[in-house]
Amino acid sequence: MFSNKKWKFVFRNSLYLYQMENHLNKSIVFYDGDCGFCNSSVQFALNRRKKDVFFLPLQSYLAVGIMKKHGVTIEMNTMYFLNKGKLYDKSSAVLRVNLLLRFPYPVFFYLGIIVPRFLRNWIYDQIANRRHKIKNGFCVLLKPEERRLFLD
Repeated sequence: MFSNKKWKFVFRNSLYLYQMENHLNKSIVFYDGDCGFCNSSVQFALNRRKKDVFFLPLQSYLAVGIMKKHGVTIEMNTMYFLNKGKLYDKSSAVLRVNLLLRFPYPVFFYLGIIVPRFLRNWIYDQIANRRHKIKNGFCVLLKPEERRLFLD
C-alpha cells in the first residue's frame, strides 16, 4: 500500500494545508526574516499593538503557500499584510498595520492614505532598497506570550 515515506508526505502536506487555511482569517504581517530593519520594525509593532497581529517571515513555507493562494509572487523587499482575507503590499500594508497599533499610530493611516499610492510606494521602495544599510542584523529574545504571535 503506502510506504512510510508516502505517509509522512501525505501527513505533512495535510498538516500544511490545514495550517494555511487556519491562518487566512488572521491579521498577518509578512516580512523579510533576514533583514535587520524589518525585524526591528516587527519588534516596534509587537511592542505597540492593541490587537493581536501575527508575524510570518517571507522565507517560510506557510508564507509561500498563502501568497500562492492569493496569486502573489513574493518579493523580499516588500512587506505584505493579510487582514480579513485581503492582502495589502508595500505602503498600503504599512499604513494598514498602523490601525492595529495603540494611539497615536492609527492617525498615520488616515494621514498617509491621502497621499497617492504611486508616491507612497515610491517612498517605500527607496527605503526598502536601502533597508540592509539602514539597520544590520537584529535579533531579540521574545517573551513567551509574544512567541504565539509568530507563525510557522
